[in-house]
Amino acid sequence: MRILILGAGKMGSFFTDLLSFQHETAVFDIEPRRMRFIYNTYRFTTDDEIRDFRPELVINAATVKYTLDAFRHVLPLLPKECILSDIASVKTGLKEFYESSGFRYVSTHPMFGPTFASFNNLSNENAIIITEGDHLGRIFFKDLYSSLKLNIFEYSFEEHDETVAYSLSIPFVSTFVFAAIMKHQDAPGTTFKRHMAIARGVLSEDDYLLQEILFNPRTPAQVERIRTELNELLTIISDKDADAMKRYLTKIREHIK
Repeated sequence: MRILILGAGKMGSFFTDLLSFQHETAVFDIEPRRMRFIYNTYRFTTDDEIRDFRPELVINAATVKYTLDAFRHVLPLLPKECILSDIASVKTGLKEFYESSGFRYVSTHPMFGPTFASFNNLSNENAIIITEGDHLGRIFFKDLYSSLKLNIFEYSFEEHDETVAYSLSIPFVSTFVFAAIMKHQDAPGTTFKRHMAIARGVLSEDDYLLQEILFNPRTPAQVERIRTELNELLTIISDKDADAMKRYLTKIREHIK
Protein backbone atom coordinates (compact mmCIF):
# COMPACT_ATOMS: atom_id res chain seq x y z
CA MET A 1 0.00 0.00 0.00
CA ARG A 2 1.17 3.55 -0.70
CA ILE A 3 0.95 5.47 2.56
CA LEU A 4 1.51 9.19 3.03
CA ILE A 5 2.29 10.38 6.57
CA LEU A 6 1.71 14.04 7.36
CA GLY A 7 4.15 15.37 9.94
CA ALA A 8 7.62 14.16 10.88
CA GLY A 9 7.34 14.60 14.64
CA LYS A 10 7.71 11.77 17.15
CA MET A 11 4.47 10.02 16.24
CA GLY A 12 4.91 10.61 12.51
CA SER A 13 8.42 9.16 12.67
CA PHE A 14 7.12 6.24 14.73
CA PHE A 15 4.52 5.32 12.12
CA THR A 16 7.07 5.76 9.34
CA ASP A 17 9.50 3.35 11.00
CA LEU A 18 6.67 0.93 11.70
CA LEU A 19 5.23 0.85 8.18
CA SER A 20 8.12 1.52 5.82
CA PHE A 21 9.35 -2.07 5.56
CA GLN A 22 5.96 -3.48 4.57
CA HIS A 23 4.53 -0.60 2.56
CA GLU A 24 5.64 2.13 0.20
CA THR A 25 5.72 5.14 2.48
CA ALA A 26 6.28 8.86 2.14
CA VAL A 27 6.46 11.66 4.70
CA PHE A 28 5.44 15.25 4.09
CA ASP A 29 6.46 18.05 6.42
CA ILE A 30 6.62 21.79 5.80
CA GLU A 31 9.89 21.86 7.76
CA PRO A 32 12.37 19.72 5.76
CA ARG A 33 14.89 19.63 8.63
CA ARG A 34 12.50 17.48 10.66
CA MET A 35 12.86 14.71 8.09
CA ARG A 36 16.65 14.53 8.12
CA PHE A 37 16.78 11.33 10.22
CA ILE A 38 13.96 9.51 8.41
CA TYR A 39 15.09 6.57 6.30
CA ASN A 40 13.66 3.91 3.99
CA THR A 41 10.89 6.26 2.88
CA TYR A 42 10.29 9.16 0.50
CA ARG A 43 10.67 12.63 1.95
CA PHE A 44 8.29 15.08 0.30
CA THR A 45 8.40 18.86 0.48
CA THR A 46 6.23 19.82 -2.52
CA ASP A 47 2.62 19.34 -3.56
CA ASP A 48 3.65 17.82 -6.90
CA GLU A 49 5.44 14.98 -5.10
CA ILE A 50 2.27 14.15 -3.16
CA ARG A 51 0.13 14.28 -6.30
CA ASP A 52 2.49 11.99 -8.22
CA PHE A 53 2.71 9.52 -5.32
CA ARG A 54 -1.07 8.90 -5.40
CA PRO A 55 -1.36 7.60 -1.84
CA GLU A 56 -3.94 4.98 -0.96
CA LEU A 57 -3.90 5.96 2.72
CA VAL A 58 -3.02 9.22 4.46
CA ILE A 59 -2.06 9.15 8.15
CA ASN A 60 -2.30 12.64 9.59
CA ALA A 61 0.28 12.86 12.38
CA ALA A 62 0.46 16.66 12.47
CA THR A 63 0.11 18.26 15.89
CA VAL A 64 -3.50 18.66 16.98
CA LYS A 65 -3.44 22.40 16.28
CA TYR A 66 -2.74 21.75 12.60
CA THR A 67 -4.62 18.48 11.99
CA LEU A 68 -7.44 20.02 9.97
CA ASP A 69 -5.12 22.46 8.19
CA ALA A 70 -2.88 19.57 7.11
CA PHE A 71 -5.88 17.70 5.72
CA ARG A 72 -7.13 20.76 3.85
CA HIS A 73 -3.70 21.27 2.32
CA VAL A 74 -3.41 17.79 0.81
CA LEU A 75 -7.07 17.08 -0.01
CA PRO A 76 -6.90 18.54 -3.56
CA LEU A 77 -3.78 16.46 -4.24
CA LEU A 78 -5.27 13.05 -3.40
CA PRO A 79 -6.99 10.47 -5.61
CA LYS A 80 -10.64 10.00 -4.70
CA GLU A 81 -10.08 6.38 -3.63
CA CYS A 82 -7.60 7.43 -0.92
CA ILE A 83 -8.55 6.78 2.72
CA LEU A 84 -8.00 9.63 5.16
CA SER A 85 -6.96 8.87 8.73
CA ASP A 86 -5.86 10.69 11.85
CA ILE A 87 -4.32 9.71 15.18
CA ALA A 88 -5.40 12.84 17.05
CA SER A 89 -6.07 12.73 20.78
CA VAL A 90 -8.64 15.50 20.32
CA LYS A 91 -11.34 14.74 17.75
CA THR A 92 -13.09 18.13 17.82
CA GLY A 93 -14.38 18.96 14.32
CA LEU A 94 -12.99 15.81 12.70
CA LYS A 95 -16.27 13.94 12.23
CA GLU A 96 -17.83 16.92 10.49
CA PHE A 97 -14.72 17.41 8.34
CA TYR A 98 -14.62 13.77 7.26
CA GLU A 99 -18.30 13.64 6.39
CA SER A 100 -18.02 16.74 4.21
CA SER A 101 -14.74 15.72 2.55
CA GLY A 102 -16.14 13.14 0.15
CA PHE A 103 -13.33 10.71 1.10
CA ARG A 104 -13.41 7.43 2.97
CA TYR A 105 -11.92 7.82 6.43
CA VAL A 106 -10.82 6.10 9.62
CA SER A 107 -9.98 7.72 12.94
CA THR A 108 -7.89 6.20 15.72
CA HIS A 109 -6.19 7.33 18.92
CA PRO A 110 -3.01 5.49 19.95
CA MET A 111 -2.96 6.37 23.64
CA PHE A 112 0.78 6.01 24.06
CA GLY A 113 2.14 9.50 23.62
CA PRO A 114 5.86 10.05 23.21
CA THR A 115 6.26 11.54 26.70
CA PHE A 116 5.96 8.38 28.79
CA ALA A 117 5.56 5.33 26.54
CA SER A 118 8.36 2.97 25.57
CA PHE A 119 7.88 2.37 21.85
CA ASN A 120 9.82 -0.89 22.21
CA ASN A 121 7.22 -2.35 24.58
CA LEU A 122 3.62 -1.30 24.08
CA SER A 123 1.88 -4.36 25.48
CA ASN A 124 0.54 -2.35 28.43
CA GLU A 125 -0.64 0.54 26.26
CA ASN A 126 -4.04 1.16 24.66
CA ALA A 127 -5.45 2.34 21.35
CA ILE A 128 -8.93 3.49 20.38
CA ILE A 129 -10.43 2.86 16.96
CA ILE A 130 -13.47 4.96 16.11
CA THR A 131 -16.36 2.77 15.02
CA GLU A 132 -17.58 5.30 12.44
CA GLY A 133 -15.87 5.42 9.07
CA ASP A 134 -14.49 2.99 6.49
CA HIS A 135 -14.56 -0.71 7.35
CA LEU A 136 -11.32 -1.59 5.52
CA GLY A 137 -9.58 1.37 7.15
CA ARG A 138 -10.59 0.10 10.59
CA ILE A 139 -9.35 -3.39 9.72
CA PHE A 140 -5.97 -1.96 8.66
CA PHE A 141 -5.43 -0.20 11.97
CA LYS A 142 -6.82 -3.07 14.00
CA ASP A 143 -4.25 -5.40 12.42
CA LEU A 144 -1.51 -2.80 12.88
CA TYR A 145 -2.26 -2.17 16.56
CA SER A 146 -2.70 -5.88 17.22
CA SER A 147 0.79 -6.48 15.84
CA LEU A 148 2.08 -4.08 18.52
CA LYS A 149 0.16 -6.03 21.18
CA LEU A 150 -1.85 -2.94 22.08
CA ASN A 151 -5.13 -3.26 23.95
CA ILE A 152 -7.73 -2.10 21.42
CA PHE A 153 -11.01 -0.40 22.27
CA GLU A 154 -13.70 0.62 19.80
CA TYR A 155 -15.68 3.80 20.51
CA SER A 156 -17.78 6.25 18.54
CA PHE A 157 -16.53 9.82 18.20
CA GLU A 158 -18.87 10.78 21.05
CA GLU A 159 -17.68 7.96 23.30
CA HIS A 160 -14.06 8.79 22.51
CA ASP A 161 -14.49 12.39 23.66
CA GLU A 162 -16.13 11.23 26.88
CA THR A 163 -13.26 8.80 27.53
CA VAL A 164 -10.61 11.45 26.86
CA ALA A 165 -12.37 13.90 29.18
CA TYR A 166 -12.11 11.32 31.95
CA SER A 167 -8.77 9.65 31.30
CA LEU A 168 -6.77 12.75 30.34
CA SER A 169 -8.42 15.78 31.94
CA ILE A 170 -8.40 14.35 35.49
CA PRO A 171 -4.66 13.53 35.57
CA PHE A 172 -3.81 16.73 33.68
CA VAL A 173 -5.72 18.97 36.09
CA SER A 174 -4.32 17.09 39.10
CA THR A 175 -0.83 17.58 37.69
CA PHE A 176 -1.42 21.29 37.09
CA VAL A 177 -2.51 21.78 40.71
CA PHE A 178 0.54 19.86 41.95
CA ALA A 179 2.86 22.00 39.81
CA ALA A 180 1.12 25.24 40.78
CA ILE A 181 1.95 24.87 44.49
CA MET A 182 5.45 23.47 44.09
CA LYS A 183 8.54 24.96 45.63
CA HIS A 184 12.13 23.75 45.53
CA GLN A 185 12.83 20.69 47.66
CA ASP A 186 16.39 20.09 48.85
CA ALA A 187 15.62 16.52 49.91
CA PRO A 188 12.54 15.34 47.98
CA GLY A 189 11.03 11.97 48.86
CA THR A 190 10.43 9.20 46.36
CA THR A 191 6.73 9.98 45.91
CA PHE A 192 7.48 13.67 45.38
CA LYS A 193 10.11 12.88 42.75
CA ARG A 194 7.72 10.58 40.87
CA HIS A 195 5.02 13.23 40.84
CA MET A 196 7.54 15.80 39.69
CA ALA A 197 8.64 13.57 36.80
CA ILE A 198 5.02 13.19 35.72
CA ALA A 199 4.48 16.95 35.97
CA ARG A 200 7.53 17.71 33.83
CA GLY A 201 6.38 15.18 31.23
CA VAL A 202 2.83 16.52 31.04
CA LEU A 203 3.98 20.14 30.89
CA SER A 204 6.38 19.33 28.04
CA GLU A 205 3.34 18.62 25.85
CA ASP A 206 2.21 21.15 23.26
CA ASP A 207 0.22 24.01 24.86
CA TYR A 208 -2.51 23.72 22.26
CA LEU A 209 -2.97 20.01 22.97
CA LEU A 210 -3.31 20.66 26.70
CA GLN A 211 -5.76 23.46 26.01
CA GLU A 212 -7.93 21.42 23.67
CA ILE A 213 -8.14 18.50 26.10
CA LEU A 214 -9.12 20.78 28.98
CA PHE A 215 -11.56 22.77 26.81
CA ASN A 216 -13.43 19.57 25.95
CA PRO A 217 -17.08 20.35 26.86
CA ARG A 218 -17.07 17.31 29.15
CA THR A 219 -14.01 18.38 31.15
CA PRO A 220 -15.68 20.85 33.57
CA ALA A 221 -17.79 18.06 35.09
CA GLN A 222 -14.64 16.04 35.74
CA VAL A 223 -12.89 19.04 37.31
CA GLU A 224 -15.95 19.62 39.51
CA ARG A 225 -15.56 16.06 40.81
CA ILE A 226 -11.98 16.89 41.83
CA ARG A 227 -13.16 20.00 43.66
CA THR A 228 -15.86 18.02 45.49
CA GLU A 229 -13.35 15.42 46.66
CA LEU A 230 -10.86 18.10 47.75
CA ASN A 231 -13.55 19.82 49.81
CA GLU A 232 -14.45 16.56 51.54
CA LEU A 233 -10.79 15.76 52.22
CA LEU A 234 -10.09 19.27 53.51
CA THR A 235 -12.98 18.96 55.96
CA ILE A 236 -11.66 15.64 57.26
CA ILE A 237 -8.15 17.04 57.67
CA SER A 238 -9.32 20.27 59.33
CA ASP A 239 -11.50 18.32 61.79
CA LYS A 240 -8.78 15.73 62.41
CA ASP A 241 -11.54 13.15 62.06
CA ALA A 242 -9.75 9.78 62.21
CA ASP A 243 -12.88 7.73 61.61
CA ALA A 244 -13.83 9.78 58.57
CA MET A 245 -10.28 9.49 57.23
CA LYS A 246 -10.39 5.72 57.61
CA ARG A 247 -13.68 5.59 55.71
CA TYR A 248 -12.28 7.88 53.02
CA LEU A 249 -9.14 5.79 52.53
CA THR A 250 -11.24 2.62 52.35
CA LYS A 251 -13.42 4.23 49.68
CA ILE A 252 -10.59 5.39 47.46
CA ARG A 253 -8.67 2.11 47.77
CA GLU A 254 -11.73 0.40 46.32
CA HIS A 255 -11.47 2.70 43.29
CA ILE A 256 -7.99 1.54 42.35
CA LYS A 257 -8.32 -2.20 42.85
